[in-house]
Amino acid sequence: MTTGRVFRRSAAAEPPTAVEADGSTIRDSEGRGYLDAAGGAIVVNVGHGRRSIADVMADQAGRLAYAHGSAFTSEPLEAYAREVGPYLPVVGPAIYPVSGGSEAIETALKLTRAYHLARGDADRQIVFARWGSYHGNTLGALDLSGRKSLRRPYEGWLGRFRHVSAAYPYRADDPGANAMGDTDALVAELDRAFIAAGPRTVAAFVAEPIVGAALAAAVPPDDYWPAIAEVCRRHGALFIADEVMTGFGRTGRWFALDHWGVKADLLVAAKGASSGYWPFGFVAASDEIHETVTRGGAPFIHGFTYSHSPVGAAVAREVLRILKAESLVEASATKGDRLKGLVTTALADDPAVGEIRGRGLLVGIELVADRETRAPFPRTARVTEAVVRSACERGLLVYSGTGNANGVDGDTILLGPPFVVTDVELDQIAATLAESIGAGTAAAMT
Repeated sequence: MTTGRVFRRSAAAEPPTAVEADGSTIRDSEGRGYLDAAGGAIVVNVGHGRRSIADVMADQAGRLAYAHGSAFTSEPLEAYAREVGPYLPVVGPAIYPVSGGSEAIETALKLTRAYHLARGDADRQIVFARWGSYHGNTLGALDLSGRKSLRRPYEGWLGRFRHVSAAYPYRADDPGANAMGDTDALVAELDRAFIAAGPRTVAAFVAEPIVGAALAAAVPPDDYWPAIAEVCRRHGALFIADEVMTGFGRTGRWFALDHWGVKADLLVAAKGASSGYWPFGFVAASDEIHETVTRGGAPFIHGFTYSHSPVGAAVAREVLRILKAESLVEASATKGDRLKGLVTTALADDPAVGEIRGRGLLVGIELVADRETRAPFPRTARVTEAVVRSACERGLLVYSGTGNANGVDGDTILLGPPFVVTDVELDQIAATLAESIGAGTAAAMT
């Protein structure tokens, strides 16, 4: 009988022990280095081992580590809100800080309800999201998500939210993919769904501007987001942009919505906001939502123990400073173009590679059993797992996904290295990934 142990996320019985990291490299207790081509879980934007962030964290914790958000505000929190505001694609943003993406999604949903109640629209209770989406792992966030492989074990506890098709051109109209690639068809479907729900019953539409983990950097048609935002406005539904993975420069712009000049009513951020140095995320609410809720006569009934963290805000503020001072958002755009080009060249002749896609340093690779028909590998082959294992053996860390083709089958690899990744490391990522996909797909199918 053990006296205490870690309940691991890893399926490996004895995963390596990480002890230090710098730039784009993580080292384990055996002295082995791993090129972090995934930025952890597409989190580490400014790079590992930033001493200035550690110093800011220690300084803030030494002066004020915790003050409950219901009783106090703090200087780092107020300063961060002022400084991040101009970069958010939200009109007159007010931020509600929390500890991560799932909490931020839950906050956005409750804030949506509070907004409609304050306006006297109590019947607006229906929220739409998309199939092939991922919004977090708390029950509410998971219910909102359209990633069937993650929903399946908990289906009996889900069902309050509704879903429409993914904007996923590669698998448009494939059986079981719940995807379309034509903007007119996608817009018409959402419009019909809002109308079918009934007048003044739809509260919000939630989506990732570029889909991250669930569909490996699937980019919608260029006219999609302006048209979708207009449908939401016309029906009085809030548009909630989930920029947890795509925010803070990951797609080569400050936020993915910036590619289309679209603004959200509520924007959800985490991951790159603190670059993995502190559990931190937030919801940014438009001026109209903030004013309506705060003037509504009743408090916004919501909160978490670690929301409005002074240390989290100080860390996020230093990350923001680094992104600006070192032009790392621009670096994500240029290095992302280079990475995508290198990967495309390295994998050009691999029959298991169906599509390479993405923006900035968010590059997705979809693996298929047949390039011509786009037929996926069967889930029983565990192709993604074999590729990830093969890459790790070669000292490369990548992010994987499954179930994208029909909710069961489908294999993807997602690349999202830190923005400080060097040209030599980009070459290494492409070359090692090509070897790993070749070896992994061969091993899985024998």
